[in-house]
Amino acid sequence: MIENNDLNSVQTYRNLVLQYEDTHAQITHLLNTHKGGTEYMTEDERTHYRALAKRRDELFSEIRGLEQQLLDDDQRQQ
Repeated sequence: MIENNDLNSVQTYRNLVLQYEDTHAQITHLLNTHKGGTEYMTEDERTHYRALAKRRDELFSEIRGLEQQLLDDDQRQQ
């Protein structure tokens, strides 16, 4: 049986993954509209790109941390 805390963690994980995918898509779109590189971006666009990349990295770290927590919890229950 799934505990309420586990369900909340899984929902949080799902939301983080969706945010990560959206941020990654924004980065990909920005790169695709600028010939695949930041050298073709304006300074404002590069600043936006860097902020998106930082956010994507932060989300990735949160996802990995939550994955580890969920795996640890699962192993303790076995």
